[in-house]
Amino acid sequence: MRFSIERDTLTEAVAWVARALPNRPVLPILSGLLLAATEDGSLTLSCFDYEVSARIRVPADVAEPGTVLVPGRLLAEITRSLPGFPVEFDDGGQDVTLTCGAAAFTLVTLPVEEYPELPDLPGLAGTVDGGALAAAIGQVVPAASRDDTLPILTGVNIELVGDTMTLAATDRYRLAMRELDWQPSGPDLNVTVLIPARTLADSARMMSPGVPVQIMLRSEQHDGASWPRLTGGDDTSRGGTAASLRAADAMIGFESGGRRLTTRLIAGEFIKYKSRFPAEFGCRSDMPAASFAAAVKRVALVAERGSSVRLSFGQGKVTIEAGTEGQARARETVSAEFSGEEPTIAFRPDYLLDGLGAALTAAAEAEASGKGEKGEKGENIEDGEKVDREEGGEEARIRLEFSSPTRPAVITGTVRERADEPPDFRYLVVPLRALASA
Repeated sequence: MRFSIERDTLTEAVAWVARALPNRPVLPILSGLLLAATEDGSLTLSCFDYEVSARIRVPADVAEPGTVLVPGRLLAEITRSLPGFPVEFDDGGQDVTLTCGAAAFTLVTLPVEEYPELPDLPGLAGTVDGGALAAAIGQVVPAASRDDTLPILTGVNIELVGDTMTLAATDRYRLAMRELDWQPSGPDLNVTVLIPARTLADSARMMSPGVPVQIMLRSEQHDGASWPRLTGGDDTSRGGTAASLRAADAMIGFESGGRRLTTRLIAGEFIKYKSRFPAEFGCRSDMPAASFAAAVKRVALVAERGSSVRLSFGQGKVTIEAGTEGQARARETVSAEFSGEEPTIAFRPDYLLDGLGAALTAAAEAEASGKGEKGEKGENIEDGEKVDREEGGEEARIRLEFSSPTRPAVITGTVRERADEPPDFRYLVVPLRALASA
């Protein structure tokens, strides 16, 4: 095998695939990264550890086609440090030589014949805009649990019902749910899958606005030719029970822009999350989205672990307070519209900030599409910094609803014109007082 490739193209491709390499491979061979150069002028990089697979195809100048397996993380470290020259690969049989300008590396190859075959996913479930799906993933993944002793809660539950996709995740103390439109491959598709949150977050890195993402499914019972329908009853919005693809070999794949990521599904049933959202609330506040989120972020700087960010609502304003006894305190006021009899509520700072970040995305989407309500002229935040809005611009709104300081509150970033129509994104969070008494 012999080929040359642009340095930046190689670096980006290797870095993306290497993220899927196992941290502690059960077999040494699974630490390898497979390089396959073909006569059509393309280079395919891939990895697979029987749980997650990643594959990317990029252009290359191929002189001699071939396939080699090299240590993946070492290759990633090398490509990150290369100078800005084209990279040449030359397979010498027992090793492969990488040359870039004056730099040269020789890597011992691993036995290709012992490497597992990448999974094939023939069943196309449908397509969705990459930007929309990536945004939805970013909104729900922070709510997933990181406690591996509860595997079901470390995943993101995705329901595919007709032309609606619903993502949900929870760690028992907060629950994020996002709905979005997509294009199913058939009219009767109705499937529920539970995907590892970390892998789903990695898949979002391959998605771009305006570029369709193909979603593929494979299970022991269903090969993609037909899909299960609703047969029973639960709390799904359309009635019935969606069939779950959670057999031992059930997998889901995402493919877009020459990249494919697959993962096995998590076995087990996700919680009946839709019934967790209260139907009514005694208190409601609408606040300028970016200004409120930025204020909470500033005030939370003085809140230590276990302390709270306290919201106190008054006439036309909300006061955000936090502090650490004997060290520092912070207080900031933001305009707000409030109705209700419970003027105060407190949250764990990280839980509140995760919800506001996701709601801010939803508010921005609603503002762009014209769905959301408009508020006062304000400021926008980007990467933690304050960014002035255009003169005369109006700021999207965030809505916080709750009934008492001890019962779950709901944060949304979209206010629909119809009161009986729920927003696309909802974030349920348990107040700190309820956490302390749990």
